[in-house]
Amino acid sequence: MADRLTSWKFNTLGCWSDELVATAGSSLLAIAPSAALGATFRLHRRDQIFPDVFDPAFSAHIRESAKNHCAKRRNEAGLLGTFIDNELYWSPDWRGADELLTLFLNLPSHRPGRVAAIARLQEHYRDFSQFNAVWRTPARSWEELGSIGRIEAPFFRMPPGGLNDALETKANLANPARAAFSADCDAFVAVVAEQYFASCVSAIKAVDPNHLVIGSRFGYQPQSGVIAAAGRYLDVISFNCYHLDAGPVIDAYAECGKPCLISEFSFRGDDSGLPNTSGAGPRVASQVERAQSFERYVSAALRKPSIVGYHWFEHADQPAEGRFDGENSNFGMVTIEDDVYAELTEAMTRVNAAAEQIHAEAAHAE
Repeated sequence: MADRLTSWKFNTLGCWSDELVATAGSSLLAIAPSAALGATFRLHRRDQIFPDVFDPAFSAHIRESAKNHCAKRRNEAGLLGTFIDNELYWSPDWRGADELLTLFLNLPSHRPGRVAAIARLQEHYRDFSQFNAVWRTPARSWEELGSIGRIEAPFFRMPPGGLNDALETKANLANPARAAFSADCDAFVAVVAEQYFASCVSAIKAVDPNHLVIGSRFGYQPQSGVIAAAGRYLDVISFNCYHLDAGPVIDAYAECGKPCLISEFSFRGDDSGLPNTSGAGPRVASQVERAQSFERYVSAALRKPSIVGYHWFEHADQPAEGRFDGENSNFGMVTIEDDVYAELTEAMTRVNAAAEQIHAEAAHAE
C-alpha cells in the first residue's frame, strides 16, 4: 500500500490512517493524526452536542488530552501536523437546524455554558422585555430564563454560505426581530469559536511547539466569525468539502488569511456495484467520470493561492452491507478485494505529480 501511494504521487496519509503505512515503503509518507480534543469532552458530557467551552473542566480536559496525544510526538520528523477535531457542529447544516446559541441555552440550568449564554444576552439587551420581544420565550425575567425548560428559537436560519447568505440578508432586512436574532446567534458562536481555538491551539503548542496545528476539519462552512477566530490561532484551516467544485468554499475560508487544507473530498461511481446510498458527496455514472471529477476538482483547487494540500476520502471502498455507521459507498481507490480503480488512480498520479506546477503557474498568472 505504501509503495502504491507514493507511486500515485501522494505524500501524506490522511486522518485516521494506519500509521504503519507511513514508513513501510521506499519513501516516507507524512502523517496527520487527530487529537479529538473537543469531541472527547463532548462525548464525556453526553447531553452536549458541542463541547461546553465555558466549563472549567474543558480547559483541564484539553490540556491533558493534548499532553497524551501530542507530547510524545513533538520531535517526529514525519508529522505534518495535528488536527484538533473533526466536523464539530457550529451552525445549521445537514445534521440539524439548531443554532449553537440555542444549544447552549438548553443545557441544564447549572451548566457554565447556559449561564454564559444568558449572561451575554443580558449584557446585550439589558432589559428583559427587549430580549423577549425578539425571542418570545415564556419566561418573564432573566432569572426565570435560566431555569425554564426548552427554549425554542423564534426563527429558522439556513446553513451559511453561497446563495443562503443572500437569502438570509434579505429576510433580515424585512424583519428587524429576525435580524436581531441572527445577530445574537452570530455574536455568540464567534465568542465560542474564540474560546475553543484559543484554548485548543494553546494546549497543543504547549506540549508540541514543533509542528503545525492544522485545524478542526470543518464539516460545513460556518459563520464568518468562526472562520475569523480560527484564522487567529490555527496554522492551517482544514475543511471537508464534498462538492463538485470547492472554489466558493475555499474563497470563504481564505478570507481569514491562513493556508487552507481540504481534509476530505470524494466522488462515487454508480458502476461500482455498491449501493452508494449512504455517504457524502456527488455520485457520478462511471469510473471514467469519477476520474474526470477528481481532475477538475483538484486542478481548480490548486489554482487558489490559499490551498496547500488535499486529502482524498478514502483508500478502500466501503462494504455493500455498510460500515459501522451504515456508509456503503464507492469512495475507494481500490475495491474491498484490493483491485485498483485504474482510471481514478491514473488521474490522481497525473494531477498529484503536476500539483506544484499548477499552483505556481496560477500564482504567476495573477
